[in-house]
Amino acid sequence: MQPLEGWKRRGGSIARTFQFNDFVAAIKFVNRIARAAEKAQHHPDVDIRWNRVTLTLTTHDAGGLTAKDFALAALCNRLAVPPR
Repeated sequence: MQPLEGWKRRGGSIARTFQFNDFVAAIKFVNRIARAAEKAQHHPDVDIRWNRVTLTLTTHDAGGLTAKDFALAALCNRLAVPPR
C-alpha cells in the first residue's frame, strides 16, 4: 500500500491529524467524513480537540490495514479542503 500525505502508520492502523481555523470548521470536516464513511461502510476512529481532528483507520474484521483504509484516507485528504 502506498503512503499517503500526512498519514502515519501506527501498528495495524494509519492516523492523521488535520488542523482547522476553529471548532466549527473541524466539526464541518467531521460531518463530511461521517457521510463518506457511511457511504463506504468503513468508519474511522475520530478524536476532536477544538480545531484538530485525528482520524485513525484500520479494518477491524481483517485484523489490520486493507485497501479500504487507504482509499478512505485518500478521500479524507480530499475532504479536508472545504467545498466552495
